[in-house]
Amino acid sequence: MNNPQQRIARASRSPRHSNVIVGLDIGTTKVCAIVAAPDEKNAALTVLGIGVAENTGLARGIVVNIEKTVAAIEEAIAQAETTSGVEITDVVVGIAGDHVQSFQSRSAVAIAGSEREVRSSDLQRLMDDARRIAIPADRVILHLFPQDYILDGQDGIVDPLGMTGVRLEANIHVVTAARTALENIHRCVERAGLSVTEIVLQPVASSMAVLDSAEREVGVALVDIGGGTTDIAIFDEGVIRHTAMFAIAGNKVTDDIKKGLGIVHAQAEQIKIAYGHALQESILHDEVFMIPGINGRKPIEVSKSMLCQIIQPRMEEIFEFAFAEIRRSGYARNLAAGVVLTGGCAQLRGAAELAERIFGMPVKVGIPTIGLHGGFVPEVQSPMYATAVGLVLFAQELRTNAAYRTGMTYRHIERSQRSTLGYRNVLERIKHFFEHL
Repeated sequence: MNNPQQRIARASRSPRHSNVIVGLDIGTTKVCAIVAAPDEKNAALTVLGIGVAENTGLARGIVVNIEKTVAAIEEAIAQAETTSGVEITDVVVGIAGDHVQSFQSRSAVAIAGSEREVRSSDLQRLMDDARRIAIPADRVILHLFPQDYILDGQDGIVDPLGMTGVRLEANIHVVTAARTALENIHRCVERAGLSVTEIVLQPVASSMAVLDSAEREVGVALVDIGGGTTDIAIFDEGVIRHTAMFAIAGNKVTDDIKKGLGIVHAQAEQIKIAYGHALQESILHDEVFMIPGINGRKPIEVSKSMLCQIIQPRMEEIFEFAFAEIRRSGYARNLAAGVVLTGGCAQLRGAAELAERIFGMPVKVGIPTIGLHGGFVPEVQSPMYATAVGLVLFAQELRTNAAYRTGMTYRHIERSQRSTLGYRNVLERIKHFFEHL
C-alpha cells in the first residue's frame, strides 16, 4: 500500500498537465480512476491512463470503513499515474447511495435593466435564488438542474436569453445528499493526498458517457446497476427530469450466489462474471463447471442454467424496482428511446433481454464511447467504466459552459454561499461601526 507521502513523492517526478481531468469513481465494489485530457483537433477527450482497485470500504454507496476506502483510492490513483505518466493532485468524484434524494422546485427573479432583456446575469441570479431553498440541516444540495423557464406567465421556454419580460421563473430539479455521507467521501479523498474539485451524482456522470443528444431529446431512462446501488436518471427534451436510486444491485446478486451454492463471496463474484446469465433463454450451451470445495471439501458441480435460476429472480427484482421508479416519475410514456442499461451488472448475459420483458420498451446496454478519442479508449469501453468516464466528460462540460446551462453543482453552490456570507459579513461590520460611533 502507498501512503499519500510516498505517492506524492513518486508523482512529483512526473510531468504536470494543467488541462488534465481525473475522474474518480468510488464504488461499493471498486475504485476506478481515469485520466483524460482535451484533444484540440477533434474536440474530444484522450484517455491517458486508468487505474482500478477492489474496494470493501463502502456499503450501499456510503463509507463504512475509511481506511479500506483510502487504501483503494491510493491503489487506483497509483495505477492511473503509472499508466498515464501524469501527477494526479485534483479529482472529480462521483457520489451515489440511497441517501440521495431529489425533488422539483421553482424560483423567480425580476428582469434587471431598462430594456428588460433577459441576460446571462439574470439566469445566474435565478440559479442563485434556487440554491437558497430551505432543506434540513443534515442535508446539502448536490445539483440544481434547470428544467424550463416561464417568462411573464409564458411557460415551456427552453432558452430565454435575449427575450424581453418583467418576471422570469424556472422549474428546478434539486438533488440533495446526506451531509455526513458527502463529508466522509471528501475526507477519504483528502486522506489519499488529493483535492476534490467537484462532486457529481453518479447517474448524471454515467449519462454523459453513454447517452447521445438524440436519446436525451426523444426521452430515455438510464439504469446504472452498480455494486451497491442501482441509479436512475430520466431525460426528456434534452433535459434531466428525474433522478432516483435504491440499494438493490450487483452485490445482492453475488450474495444470492454465495448463499445458494454455499461458497465464499470472492468465488461467487468470479462465477457470476464468468458464467452468469440473467435469462434462461440466453443460455445457448448449458455447460457444467466445477467450483473448488471449501477447506478440503469435494468440488461443487454447477450448470449455467442452475446458476441462472439463482441470478434471474434478483435481476427481475432490480428491474421491477427500476420500472416502478420510472412510472413514479411520470415520464414512462415519454421514453421513445427506451432504457439504457449500464454499470457492472449490465454485462450479465441476457440482462437487456430480461429488462425488455419487464419494461415493455426497447433496452440496450450502454458502453462509454461518447466524447472519447485515442489513448486507452478501448480499455474503458465497458459498462463498468461508465461513471468514471462520465466524470471527466462532465468536468469538461463545466469548463466550457456557464452554470446556468449545465446546472449548479456542489462546488458552484458552495462558492456562491461563501460569497454571500462574505458580503453579509461586510454589511454587518459596517453596521457595527456606525452603531458604535
